[in-house]
Amino acid sequence: MRPFYLFLMVLWVALVFYTVRVGMTEGWNLFPIFFADLARWGWPGQFNLDFAMMLFVSASWTAWRNGLTPGALALGLVAFVGGASFLLPYLTYLAWKHRGDTATILLGRNARTA
Repeated sequence: MRPFYLFLMVLWVALVFYTVRVGMTEGWNLFPIFFADLARWGWPGQFNLDFAMMLFVSASWTAWRNGLTPGALALGLVAFVGGASFLLPYLTYLAWKHRGDTATILLGRNARTA
């Protein structure tokens, strides 16, 4: 499993580098661009909608695996806004914390009832 989690961290570093570079050249206000692409009903908008749905799934899973408590819902919001910038290090942390036990990584608090 360690090579997989090393791979997650390589992806995270690449994403952070790319994000910082784009933010420095294009600016940090991505929401008008995101929603303008959706409003045009073209392929960039379709990609943005697909991406937003994946963010919602990631956020829902994050909140659910942590028991849907207020803190879990806040963490889900961070997952939604942060995307892979949140999820890649979070999965790596969970793998370290649970020593690679995939069921516990995926199910969190719900692993006890499964």
